[in-house]
Amino acid sequence: GETICAEFALLRLLAREQQARAGGEGGGSGFGDGKPLVHAVYVAPLEPLVLERYVNWKEKLEGGLGIKIAKLTGDSTTDVRLLAEHHLVLATPQQWDMLSRRWKQRKAVQAVNLFIMDEMQLLGGQQGPTMEVVCSRMRYMSSQLPQPVRLVGLSHSLANARDVGEWLGAAGTSTFNFPPGVRPVPLEIHMHGLDIHNFEARMQAMMRPCYSAILNHAAGGKPAIVFVPTRKHVRLTALDLLTSAAADAAQHRFRLAAEADLAPYLSRVKDAALSHALSFGVGYVHETMPAIERQVVEFLFDSGAIQVLVATAVSCWGMSSSAKLVVVAGTQYYDGSGLGASDYPVTDLLQMLGRASRPGIDEVGKVVLMCAAPRKEYYKKFLFEPLPIESHLDHFLHDTFNAEIVTRTIESKQDAVDYLTWTFFYRRLRQNPNYYNMHGTSDRHISEHLSDLVESTVSDLANSKVIAIEDEMDLSPLNLGMIASYYYITYTTIELFANSLTPKTKVKGLLEIVAAASEFDTLPVRPGEEAAVERLIKHAPVAVDRPKYADPHTKVNALLQAHFSRERLSGDMGNDARTAVREASRLLQAVVDVVASSGWLHPALAAMEMCQMVVQGQWEKDSPLLQLPHFTPQLAAAAAAKDVSTVFDLVEMEDDDRRELLQLSDRQLDEVTAVCNRYPDISVTTELPEGPDVAASDSVTLIVNLDREMEGSELTSVHAPRFPGVREEGWWLVVGNPKANKLLGIKRVSFGKSQRVKLVFDAPAEVGAAKLTLFFMCDSWLGCDQEYEVELNVGAAAEGSGSEEMSE
Repeated sequence: GETICAEFALLRLLAREQQARAGGEGGGSGFGDGKPLVHAVYVAPLEPLVLERYVNWKEKLEGGLGIKIAKLTGDSTTDVRLLAEHHLVLATPQQWDMLSRRWKQRKAVQAVNLFIMDEMQLLGGQQGPTMEVVCSRMRYMSSQLPQPVRLVGLSHSLANARDVGEWLGAAGTSTFNFPPGVRPVPLEIHMHGLDIHNFEARMQAMMRPCYSAILNHAAGGKPAIVFVPTRKHVRLTALDLLTSAAADAAQHRFRLAAEADLAPYLSRVKDAALSHALSFGVGYVHETMPAIERQVVEFLFDSGAIQVLVATAVSCWGMSSSAKLVVVAGTQYYDGSGLGASDYPVTDLLQMLGRASRPGIDEVGKVVLMCAAPRKEYYKKFLFEPLPIESHLDHFLHDTFNAEIVTRTIESKQDAVDYLTWTFFYRRLRQNPNYYNMHGTSDRHISEHLSDLVESTVSDLANSKVIAIEDEMDLSPLNLGMIASYYYITYTTIELFANSLTPKTKVKGLLEIVAAASEFDTLPVRPGEEAAVERLIKHAPVAVDRPKYADPHTKVNALLQAHFSRERLSGDMGNDARTAVREASRLLQAVVDVVASSGWLHPALAAMEMCQMVVQGQWEKDSPLLQLPHFTPQLAAAAAAKDVSTVFDLVEMEDDDRRELLQLSDRQLDEVTAVCNRYPDISVTTELPEGPDVAASDSVTLIVNLDREMEGSELTSVHAPRFPGVREEGWWLVVGNPKANKLLGIKRVSFGKSQRVKLVFDAPAEVGAAKLTLFFMCDSWLGCDQEYEVELNVGAAAEGSGSEEMSE
């Protein structure tokens, strides 16, 4: 139902564009021609939900109607372009927060006509504060722009829907809240309470009732989905179902297609246990399995070839499959934060229950929920009543305030209090004061509470040197605050960087500092992972001093080094490594800015090289040829023996010599050639328009001309198979004095075929001949950095010029 509402809102908006294209006559020539005239943003709290919606709408709206659809990447430069070029972009709250922070400077953000926030019942969850911030910002932005933004919020049934509606600016006539029982297909829920205290024993006791539930409620081959807590239970449950079927002399009970029809699909499944289960009609999915195998399993289930799908509870988000019957076997999971077994959030359970819905096929969906006996009454209450949601924004205000101070939305403490009045948190203060530690609901109580909250938050920010407080009232951003806001990192992390980085920081120090970032505080260290982390640390090229193997920051250090060493990590460790790599890329760019602000050259260059290492998944000392497809360390060593050590050396070889060296098939050679052609081949020339003679500490202008050898006019993304996500190429131009370890000027550059860049920096203070170096550094490829000498004749500064400039 929620998805259909979103689609109606989109189609209503797109009808306006069609009318505009047809000159207001209502006809229209489709959406594929020219630049979009309307823009919509869809935000869902979790990446799997965004991906599911993207795949669905890509086929339905882009394939069917020609509407341009894109998914945001988390890279601001790329995302601004995607937003401007597409009718609809899909994003997580973090991605939209990062992009919309600078809405005053970004015309593409101001041009948004429709903003859809899905799954708003998660406002009370982990993603809630960010969801609340972006919705509040869009409301505020809408009030400041000549053309308002239409906000659409979608949610499960809520106990306080009126508060949410009023916060979003929806009038009472525009807020629709239905009882939980209102569904496209009515739901019949059966609950079983098991009075067994031990978690594993209770899970084992659920297996036979689970089998019986499928026979009773999904008879005749109707599809059934079974949700269990972990990957281990996924395999055990699939095996138990097969064993029970075999015991009934009906081992092929769950297989609904001929064995010969299944064979082509099973050949694409590498997991032997999964292949065996599928051959008997039971499939399973979990969050760490290869995407191709998950697609095969879901296709076989959706097409009716197999009857049963077993899934981990986490997989419910982003799952598109639906069934006649859903069995929730167990409602607890292991919490890595040290709490032990924790209950599933009610929002997760509702999402699982929502899978028992096949409109137009079933007259009723069925759910069998098995839980510990003491929890039975709890679920009876919450599954049949609307969800109450509360705000947690008051615990996460620091980075939000910093971002708004940087964009000058907040310029004083009073502005900060006014900002809070736009939030859902402010709406709930008066409704539920005890929840927010407030002792009354009068205007005075609320005003004092908000003032105290603002005072403590801005004091913390000022102590971390990200903002300045002037005259005890006015707030202004400092350099560290601007860097934190731009790269979307926490104020505690930027404080750590400022206090930990030194002029002598090298790779080891950078690894430790990046791994210590607050962004990794919540990375789980699961039972048994300490041994895996210890093994990685002991084999890591860069030693870790006094490692604590149960510490998430030590784990991040181990995962990054494993990524550089190209060690294979599977399961949860592989997922965590992808998270660490994605975060490290952004953190290192912030490190470059922090170091550059201090004027240190060598740490800045080291951080830039580590950016390349993160993207390509190799150490800086490794051969640049390992960035090419099908290159192994052995092949790179064989190439080095023939004096081929760079990509350029390989390109310049004779075709026959290259073929003999590589020993690859024609298809593999084509893939190598494609990446070689994409590898940056850039010529750099420099000029000093005012000549080399300058006064000490005077401003110097250096013109840098960049020209790229490339095929075609469009620059494709970087070939980086080990990097999680699409990577667009970026560069730094740095002027410095390597002998003195001084960085004098830096500029970030992104360009296509050619660009003329103006780099302004201050001349050295020492009089005499100055030999400086221009570094042209990539953030994605290894082996293509360049250095050029820049010679200046520094004369004595004219007397009084410095003070005149300062007064100007």
